[in-house]
Order: sequence, then structure tokens, then C-alpha cells
Amino acid sequence: MIGGTSLANLPYLRDYTSHRVSSYDKSGGNKDYWIIEAKEKKILADIKGPGCIKHIWMTLGIPREDYCRRIVLRIYWDNFPEPSVECPIGDFFGLGHGMRKNFITLPLQMSPQNGKGFNSWWPMPFRERAIIEVENEGEKSYGHYFYIDYEIYNSSEVVRDLAYFHCQWRREANTKGWGFEEKLSPEAIRKDPRSFNKEGKDNYVILEAKGNGIYCGAHLDIDCFQRNPNDWYGEGDDMIFIDGEKWPPSLHGTGTEDWFQCAYCPTEEYNAPYHGVILYSGNPDWRWKGKNTVYRYYIEDPIRFRKSILVTIEHGHANNLSNDYASTAYYYLSEPKKAGPELLPVERRLPRPDEPLYG
Repeated sequence: MIGGTSLANLPYLRDYTSHRVSSYDKSGGNKDYWIIEAKEKKILADIKGPGCIKHIWMTLGIPREDYCRRIVLRIYWDNFPEPSVECPIGDFFGLGHGMRKNFITLPLQMSPQNGKGFNSWWPMPFRERAIIEVENEGEKSYGHYFYIDYEIYNSSEVVRDLAYFHCQWRREANTKGWGFEEKLSPEAIRKDPRSFNKEGKDNYVILEAKGNGIYCGAHLDIDCFQRNPNDWYGEGDDMIFIDGEKWPPSLHGTGTEDWFQCAYCPTEEYNAPYHGVILYSGNPDWRWKGKNTVYRYYIEDPIRFRKSILVTIEHGHANNLSNDYASTAYYYLSEPKKAGPELLPVERRLPRPDEPLYG
């Protein structure tokens, strides 16, 4: 019931108190934002538990859009020294490419005007302490408005059996697919022995984690920056390996557009609670040109693992395409752990310029 996502749960008089940390002007004036200087780290909230963060809202007065990738959001649980969430701030709230745009999903939204209102509804329980921090890795300061809404409980029994929220961000700016790099035709690719992927070893990795937990899904941000005769990225299958299993994995998909629960090479944007296409940038001349964002959240059907999980997807069929892939994965673990690999330096996080290259 702590998740509170069902209307049927609302009438239950649970034992908690409601709280908020925000950027409001404590003088009583209207300067309801904090200035985050260039290269500054700033703690937004330091909360004593037991409790659960239920909602986060933010809006950023940034000098340009790529600050969505220059600003890093970190969340720490129960005095663990490393962040369980470490992610470019725009990507955390559901959209990559260093941009903002209106969209709706169940756990995450960017709201008008033009996606400038960021919302997260992921429940984030903790036992002792929660710290939320931002770091501005840009060259200029910006204004940061925020609400962090949470519950506090009288007893740690309420959260005793609940897992800790984690978020892992990754990027591979050029997947270097063998078909594209060797300039093979679609027919030659189909006949090549490498087109029979029965290992998954060269797949793009969305999430790799060890521990006892639940995987709740991801958004995938693909930039088709090099034109080639076979550049429809959706032929890549997703493969999810549970607890160290070998190929074939327990969960093996049939194509990227099937993973985000659409079909037949969609060329239109569509937002549903758990799946869809947030961003489509193609045109009749080049249907897959540029930046695309797709998502699948496992909320009605979360994926359980007890020792480890490896979530992967092919970049093109059998990894034959060269594209720019980034992803943000959301999951829970029984104990706080580091969010993932070391976060890329800011210059390697920035979105690719929109001018395409031609192979």
C-alpha cells in the first residue's frame, strides 16, 4: 500500500505524516528558487527516516537545453557513501538528448510549458536518511525550483521489507555496428553468419546490476546520426538475463518496437502509462533520421531477480547498426548500492548535434 498508486487505497487511514522540502522564499518574498552556481554541488534535501519520497517536481531556469545533460541528480540512501541515483537530470525525468518536451507516462512526466515542469512519482522508501543533491557541471549558473514531497512513519516496520530505488544511466555514442561499418547491403547482412545472434554479447547494455531486486523499466534514447540503407533501429531484440543465466535468457523479445509495445515501424509519437514513443524526428525522405525516445515501464509486470540482472538490446538486427544509444533504467534493490558504472564526463554526455552524417 505504500506505493499508493491505486485509487482503492486512498481511503485507508495509514499511519504517516506528510512533509515537503521546497525552494520557497523563506523571507516571505517571491524569490522561490535557488541559484546553483557553475561547478557547484548543492544538497536540496536531507531527510531523516523512516520515510518514503512520493513525488519530486522541479523546473530549471537554464541558459540552454543541453544543461539537461550538464546538471547531475544524485540520491543517497541510509548513509551509504555512493549514490544509488546518479543521472543527468533531464534523463532522470524521462527524456534524453538534452532536451525538454511535453509528455505523459505513469511514473514520469514533463509538463507545459514545453516540458519545463519535471515530475517523478516513483516511490522511494528509506529507513534512516535520504539525501538529494544536484551538481551543475555547466559554465553558467541557473535557477532551480523544486518540491520534494514525502511521508514519515512512526515505525521502521513500515519500510522494513521494502527495497531502495536506484537509477542507472548509460550511453554508447557510436555502437559501431558491423553491417554499417563494413557498408554491407541489406541482402548481404541477411546472409552473413553474424546475423544469427545466439549470445547477445555485443548487445547494448541498458542495465547491469547485482543484488536482490526488481527491474521497473527504462527509456531508450536513439540518435540515428548516420544514414545507411538499413537504418531502421527497431529490428533489435531485447534480451534480459536473470541471475547469471546463459543464452537464451528468460525474457527474449522480437524487436525494439515490440519491446516498447508498438508495432510495424511506428512514425508517430504516442504516450501511454507504461509504453510509447516520446520523440520521433524522422521525415518522409529519411524516416529514422535523428533523435528518437521510446520507453517501456514494467509497473504492472515488474521483473524479479535475486542475484543479478543484465538488461540488453540489439542495435539493429544482430547489432549491425551504428547509432548513438543512451538509456535510463529504473530498479529497486534490497540494499543501497552504487547506481552503475562511473558517470561519463560532461563532454561525453552532451547530445549529438543535429546535423547528420552520411555513410
